[in-house]
Amino acid sequence: MRVLFATPAYWPATAFGGPTRAAKELGEGLVEAGWSVHVLTTSLRSVDEAPHSRFHTERTLVGGPVVTYLATPLRYRWMGITPTLPLALPWRDRPDVVHLFGYRDVVTTLTAAWARALHIPYVFEPLDMFVPRFRNVPMKEAFDRVIGEPVARAAKLIVACSEHEKRELVAAGLDAERIAVRPNGFPPPQTERSGPGLRERLGIGEHVPFVVNVGRLSFKKGLDLLVDAVAQLDGVHVALVGPDDGDGTRQALELQVQRLGLEDRVHFTGPLDTSRPLDVYGDADLFVLPSRNESFGIVAAEAAACGVPVVVTDRCGVAEVLGGAALVVACAPEPIRDAIARVLDDEQLRQELADAGPRMARAWSWRSLVERQIELYERAMGRHG
Repeated sequence: MRVLFATPAYWPATAFGGPTRAAKELGEGLVEAGWSVHVLTTSLRSVDEAPHSRFHTERTLVGGPVVTYLATPLRYRWMGITPTLPLALPWRDRPDVVHLFGYRDVVTTLTAAWARALHIPYVFEPLDMFVPRFRNVPMKEAFDRVIGEPVARAAKLIVACSEHEKRELVAAGLDAERIAVRPNGFPPPQTERSGPGLRERLGIGEHVPFVVNVGRLSFKKGLDLLVDAVAQLDGVHVALVGPDDGDGTRQALELQVQRLGLEDRVHFTGPLDTSRPLDVYGDADLFVLPSRNESFGIVAAEAAACGVPVVVTDRCGVAEVLGGAALVVACAPEPIRDAIARVLDDEQLRQELADAGPRMARAWSWRSLVERQIELYERAMGRHG
């Protein structure tokens, strides 16, 4: 069977967060299962860098799938403008099914229109982008009225990463019967490092209480809530690992840190290579994901696979599958502060959370979720219930 992925960014564009890793894991797992996978994507690698290839389209094998990195002469933040997309679509060797990752971008919107014209079934995975919020809301609503609405309406299936995201999609008016939940997977339990950990890089002592967050520095990630929480915990250090999303959050956080006198305890590392998760997560006493909204939250799964205790807000879809590896709290500074203090002060609880993480990683492997995705493709193609 042949599947075409359409996504605004693909590996190694790790700055775009968990969705690029999820698409990579699904694609490679499908190839292992005997599927042919072709990926159409932009040449973007990060939010603040020029596209990797402005004027040349490159087609190459990446871990199993064939990936076409389209020439991307222009971009607006994470959205790449790809004029050669129509030429790169597989008009002759048509796929059996199309999988759209994301919403309101050139690649997925045009690929959806192409699939509709040729009557190729497609599944639509909005990746927490369907409900307009946080920035440019009027512009997003206008796009949806004029262009975006047919993308969701014509999808054979809509894939939500969690029950949390499914509830939001239903509230936004999508048909619950067409929405299927397929969580993201965990990496295998992590046991090996390749280099120094964060404590050594940042000069933080072995016994200093240490909290880590990994992800884009954007408003939706709730990092201001984490900084407020840590401000009330004497001696606790926090590392914010990830790229600036360009929405003004980095500057706002720096001002907040200065106002609270936390310059010595809050560390902005910028993006780091997370291909060896223990190098980034392994030194943490706990990992905190304070997001205001998160359809899933792969970084919390990565931390749990490293045996790091996790605190997440109840607005994160990953909370549904972390089980005993996490404390789930309300999205506000006080509950986050109390959860951090509880984990740091209770060695037995900290060990219980740490031990549960690798168990959850084995239970929610990408291999099992690839099987679930194949079932959804077969359903979209009308092959079974």
